[in-house]
Amino acid sequence: MFHQADLFEHIKHAALPVAPPTVALPDLVERVSQVSKRPRYVLLILNLIAKAAGENGSLGPYVRNETDQVPVRDWLCRALAPLANRDCRRTAMIAAVRSQLLAKADASEDAGDLAQQQNDEVEARILRSGRTNVSRAVSDLVRAGLLHRHYQGYRVDHPNRGAQREAVYTIAPDVRLALASGY
Repeated sequence: MFHQADLFEHIKHAALPVAPPTVALPDLVERVSQVSKRPRYVLLILNLIAKAAGENGSLGPYVRNETDQVPVRDWLCRALAPLANRDCRRTAMIAAVRSQLLAKADASEDAGDLAQQQNDEVEARILRSGRTNVSRAVSDLVRAGLLHRHYQGYRVDHPNRGAQREAVYTIAPDVRLALASGY
């Protein structure tokens, strides 16, 4: 008996689309823990970005604050600054700033002015170190494939920073779904 092969059999098998694997919250935790030395901090940053991101999953280059717009890294830094209030390094830094300002101060300076100078200097140091911490955490998220970073600003969008460009963070769609749905 003669059996004729189906001419369209190869099309039936090849046409089935393969759905991408869904990402769950434990998968995100595992991916972050593989690339970061501080996975809890990195996950906090990812969650803040996800909550503040627009419909397209992007956040930046500026975020509306109570009074004005601030760069996204500064916004994240200020949002996470209270985490270190009881840290011994924070108290040591405040004591060092206080002693430096008292050593430079004249006897004629007002105590209120010294306190304001101290607060301003502490705020500047917290912001400087916090921006560095946020950048490192975002780099961990980029390495984990959970976030995309590019720079936008003065002239054109560009993959590299500089020339008055600020960071823009975009969360992958599957990561947004995992964070929105929870466990």
